[in-house]
Amino acid sequence: MSHHKAPDPGLPSRQQVLDFIAQSPDDAGKRELARAFGLKGQEKIKLKALLKDMADEGLIDGSKRAFHRMGGIPRVTVLRVVTIEDGEAIAVPDNWEAEGGMAPPKVRLVERGKGMSATKVGDRVLARTEESGSGWRAHPMKKLAVRADQVLGVIEIDASGQAWLAPVDKRIRTATKVADVGEAASGNLVLAEPIGRSERAGVKVTQVLGDPLAPRAFSLIAIQKHGIPFAFSPEAVAEAQAASKLPVLPESREDLTHLPIVAIDPADARDHDDAIWAEPDSDPANPGGFRAVVAIADVSYYVRPGGKLDREARTRGNSVYFPDRVVPMLPEVLSAEVCSLKAGQARAAMACHMTIDAQGRLRDWRFTRAQVQIAEVIAYEEAQRRIDAGEAAPYLNDLWAAWKLLDAARAAREPLALELPERRVTLDEMGRITEVALRERLDAHRVVEEFMIAANVAAAKALEAKAAPVVYRIHEAPSREKLVALKDYMATFGRKLALGQVVTPGLFNRMLKDISDDAERMLVMEAVLRSQTQAYYGPRNAGHFGLSLGSYAHFTSPIRRYSDLLVHRALVDAYHLEQPRPEDRSILAASGLSEQDRADLGKVSDAISQTERRAMEAERDTMDRYVAAWLSVRVGEVFDTRVIGIQKFGLFATIIGLGGDGLVPISTLGEEYFTHDEKAQALVGEKTGTRFERGQLLKLRLAEANPLTGALKFEPVDAEPGAGRVERRGDRPAPKFARQNKRGRPANIKHQGRKR
Repeated sequence: MSHHKAPDPGLPSRQQVLDFIAQSPDDAGKRELARAFGLKGQEKIKLKALLKDMADEGLIDGSKRAFHRMGGIPRVTVLRVVTIEDGEAIAVPDNWEAEGGMAPPKVRLVERGKGMSATKVGDRVLARTEESGSGWRAHPMKKLAVRADQVLGVIEIDASGQAWLAPVDKRIRTATKVADVGEAASGNLVLAEPIGRSERAGVKVTQVLGDPLAPRAFSLIAIQKHGIPFAFSPEAVAEAQAASKLPVLPESREDLTHLPIVAIDPADARDHDDAIWAEPDSDPANPGGFRAVVAIADVSYYVRPGGKLDREARTRGNSVYFPDRVVPMLPEVLSAEVCSLKAGQARAAMACHMTIDAQGRLRDWRFTRAQVQIAEVIAYEEAQRRIDAGEAAPYLNDLWAAWKLLDAARAAREPLALELPERRVTLDEMGRITEVALRERLDAHRVVEEFMIAANVAAAKALEAKAAPVVYRIHEAPSREKLVALKDYMATFGRKLALGQVVTPGLFNRMLKDISDDAERMLVMEAVLRSQTQAYYGPRNAGHFGLSLGSYAHFTSPIRRYSDLLVHRALVDAYHLEQPRPEDRSILAASGLSEQDRADLGKVSDAISQTERRAMEAERDTMDRYVAAWLSVRVGEVFDTRVIGIQKFGLFATIIGLGGDGLVPISTLGEEYFTHDEKAQALVGEKTGTRFERGQLLKLRLAEANPLTGALKFEPVDAEPGAGRVERRGDRPAPKFARQNKRGRPANIKHQGRKR
């Protein structure tokens, strides 16, 4: 039997405290209790003591500021979904700090609040909770954003049983203590988040993602790391299914099914946005010219403004392409089926009709909504083979002839001529790597590229002619600051870059043409690339410097880019291309620009520019991981490399013919002290004058390859293996798959090769 002192006259009783907590709509803390009972001064101190006694007695449970009945949950709180059972979401309190280590109670989400989409594992929701006979249940009020401080990593257990989170981001060098491992096991790839403000508090696991080295796991890491939406809501999928059943209504479209229009795409492409056709122009007024059609999937017919499907496409901004999967902008029933221009199947298209003169210039253009039937879908390599072997059908020969005119016009306007190698990963049916190589650049790629550029120019100019809104693809000229840096770098080669003249792409091209040494040309090409600004989308035209074009808009890929969908909608409005509606109007709105699109075009353009950068970073990270995995069984081999970067702490080199980039730590370069010449981009030995500089060809030994982070490390051939590995300060581990330190914890070194 418990014995309590009589409460002070001004203090509430224990039962009054419990009743207040139970009836409070929000978290009840000391401040709320003091205000409710009119407590001041010393009474607040006594209230604090009373609450501590009640917690010690197991009557209440407290976090940093709130109290609730022991074992209970605040009336309104944030919950985190941990699993789905029988179609219902099961959640736990997002910030559970019960005394005595009590496990958080499971809460069943029994309904969706207004504006709520289907919940999934990892979602955070603000909810009203209540206790029922069968346990706790909650009524979600709104879905909250995923915590920005979530971190991706791999669980590692040291000899003492302590769990650590080893990072998968190459920029993070140390591991983090895991305070709450949840259901994760050693080796699991997980999402975790900090449990307090102090780094010492560690992290708690919020979601288990599986084996980080399993086939097809590298893209999953990038998807999670960069927060790329990959699951469509049921509402968006339902809209896509309904839209996919819309009839094409051929009587209201221009019939182009008689033209042998062809789609030339990568061999493994699942969606086909564009197809092309050309033939010599029979008009005597255009001798030597061509008529051409660029047919683009009519996505705006199926995806109307304002619906859930449209909102999710806008949030994604673009499709994201990985070696093992595509995260599409639109559900597959549209992106890979109904909208995709497949051979032998009637498809709705937006057609750009162009007339090309004998000099490759666009004489005129018009846009229609059409019905097309693609004659053939051809891989780039196969199209090139037929041309080279003289086996091409007339429609392919006509495309190549028209391209030669477009290519001549391209050369005349002198766009920036930077053709840097692109890596390609080939996987087998199980998702295992079979090859990593540089992608071959064929004339077939250039043919398609020039037709797409011509159609994009026509779209921009067609909208300008009607004073209609345009989402331009903008690439501004290099800034003065970047040009000065380039000038200083060129001076280290004994070359001049005059800044008093108007800077054009042709200036850079002529500078590159004057360089006969291949290695030096590659260096200067990379330096020119670094001097360029990043392209972006916007409603105010600033031209496209790289392509040397005054007006340019993306029109040719609406399946995978939201910018192109906006351009299609603007053309629908400007040229009165709205289609008659079928009987079922419930899923249809006008297919042109919405009023919100017009009002917020600047904001939308900024948003899709950001999603494009997000996709580029995710694709690059994934490619780095695949290359590291490919090389992880070749640690110790010597490779021909080229120096691509110089820093105070070492140099970066890339494997010639493969593109795997890695660090050579300065500690492996020898005993002498090296100074960093920033302007010349070189490391110079103080005693011997030994120089390491950009472009230098070196034979380097691969010392480490970490598939989890995509990081590579090299060392000179004459260095003692492992000479550059230095334990970092502190005892928190970086990724394992190596040795352990004296304490039994994974040592702070990178992956040294794991055969799979």
